Amino acid sequence: MGVMGVPGRTRRRTIRFKIFGLLLVPVVSMMALWAVIVGVTTRDSLELRTYTTLWTTLRVPADRLAVELQHERLTAARYLGGQGGRDEMIAQRQHTDRALKSFRELARDQEAAGTITSVMREDLEHLLDRTSRLDAIRGDIDAGLTSVIPAMEAYDAISDAVFLLQRSLSRIEEIPIYQQTRIVINLAYAKELLAREQALAAAMLRPDGEMPQAEQKLFTQIAGNRRFMIDQALAELDPELRAYHVNLIASPEYQRLRLLEERIFANRPPGYTEWQTVSGRLATAFQQAQDQAGARLAQRAEPVADDVLARAFMLAGAGLAIVLVTVLVTLRLGSRLSVELAALRRAAQEVAQVRLPNVVDKLRRGEQVDTDAEAPPIHTESSTAEIQDVEEAFSAVQHTAIDAAVGQARLRAGVNQVFLNLARRSQVLLHRQRIQLDDMQRRATEPETLDDLFRLDHLTTRMRRHAENLIILAGEVPGRGWSKPVPVFDVARGAAAEVEDYARVTVHNMSDHALVGEAVGDVIHLVAELIENATVYSPAHTQVHVRGEMAANGFVIEVEDRGLGIPRDALEEFNDRLANPPEFDLADSDRLGLFVVGRLAARHDIRVTLRPSPYGGTTAIVLIPLDLISTPQPPDTPRGLVPLTLIPVDNDTTAGEEGDR
Repeated sequence: MGVMGVPGRTRRRTIRFKIFGLLLVPVVSMMALWAVIVGVTTRDSLELRTYTTLWTTLRVPADRLAVELQHERLTAARYLGGQGGRDEMIAQRQHTDRALKSFRELARDQEAAGTITSVMREDLEHLLDRTSRLDAIRGDIDAGLTSVIPAMEAYDAISDAVFLLQRSLSRIEEIPIYQQTRIVINLAYAKELLAREQALAAAMLRPDGEMPQAEQKLFTQIAGNRRFMIDQALAELDPELRAYHVNLIASPEYQRLRLLEERIFANRPPGYTEWQTVSGRLATAFQQAQDQAGARLAQRAEPVADDVLARAFMLAGAGLAIVLVTVLVTLRLGSRLSVELAALRRAAQEVAQVRLPNVVDKLRRGEQVDTDAEAPPIHTESSTAEIQDVEEAFSAVQHTAIDAAVGQARLRAGVNQVFLNLARRSQVLLHRQRIQLDDMQRRATEPETLDDLFRLDHLTTRMRRHAENLIILAGEVPGRGWSKPVPVFDVARGAAAEVEDYARVTVHNMSDHALVGEAVGDVIHLVAELIENATVYSPAHTQVHVRGEMAANGFVIEVEDRGLGIPRDALEEFNDRLANPPEFDLADSDRLGLFVVGRLAARHDIRVTLRPSPYGGTTAIVLIPLDLISTPQPPDTPRGLVPLTLIPVDNDTTAGEEGDR
């Protein structure tokens, strides 16, 4: 018999209702024991867990805010001292504002959760009050109403408020953890002092070698305080946390920093570039050590809290004898509940392992997806209210996940279309430009003019390749094509001609085999990307060699540079990407060329492999399959080493020109 208004549903009973009668007697018997245990242990355990929570939700964002304030102070000092531009300062202000916004939101969440004590709240309000003065500080800097030292002191007041809050957040009854936390915060403040040194140096290390006495005096005080704090903190840290900092302090870089400071103390200022390089590296290393030590402290609190709870559970084990009396009674209901939960688990697994992957596969194939058809409601024969609620929640999650996947697919399609539209328009304009340049080259008679037109033509060729990259990213095929086979040697030379630093490329003579016309454009593009990568990541005085020969499985083109090479783990990752091109990720734009090469290779079943070069650089091996190679052509060039000369390689068949729409 179903419940009224819910056909097909049996009478709903909560888990609490089903087990209440079974647990009533042991609960009453254990109440006195639990009262003592909870009163003694819960407070300590909750405090430790609150410490971990506040560390991750407030102290870490506060530390990020402090770092951004340090960067902003440095850019402001550079601007006031004539060492930096306004644009750099404005950009850093945006970073600071984002960190401040995130911190304020997290602070409000923690206040609402009640995890902040009254002392923490006072320090938090003090910090927020200080940050409210940021706009006034920035306005004075922009209007030229302040100098370096007053501006720094204004920023220093905000940073001091950040560290005051951090010290409040570190208060905990567990004495060892509290002591080490305070020491780590002191080391973080030492890093803050280093940042203040950087800001002062940006203003006082002038090209003329003269240092303002006020800045020099303040710099000496700050540097002395920093050294004292570091020496004192390292002596008090336990071995594990000291290890994160001791190597840094003993490093040659740190000793170099001390020598530079001594020169400033003695009124023998070093160059600003040298100072900024050394101090910047150490500031980054200090921050990394701080992050590692802070994370380790947060981890320490969790086992301590668990130990407190474990002691409570050991005491509570005394009630186990009473609970055993109820075991036989609970078996039946427990078994039924287990069956219901197992059915719910199977339904959830079907959603996670079958339905959602199928939907994702369909979207990747470009198929249309009906959300209602692909996400039917989850239903199990359960009479438990909570399980029914979970079913409904899983159904909603399933529907939302599929909606999100469909939305992401539409977004990717839209982005691809934008890429394609931009690339097609660029192609049309570049095609017109190439025609115009060809016409101008035919009419030009002066060698200098021809040389300039030649360089413009080369730039246009490179721009065309970049436009084709957008088309490839959009999953389409560029319009450039050849109707007849082209000698592989000419293909290699054409690829080299599309590279900026083409003068460093040497294309060695190859056999007389030709590449079928349909693959010429893509192979030129592919090899050009590899050659450009080789020229970029190798010394300017070295040559990039391009060789080719026929092999048993196809024609092999090798692109070899004399650079520094690629680490083994990175090399394996690159080869995997080339063999199995992933979906293009907008966030992975640094490896755009790798993605383009992989796409072009996959289109024609071409294998591209990277391996270390015997000369210390990297060799890219391109294996073109036999079905793309035509019969050898009669030789038209002498054998031997052929230096690269730029030749027209644009036999493109771009269909009619379209105007901008």
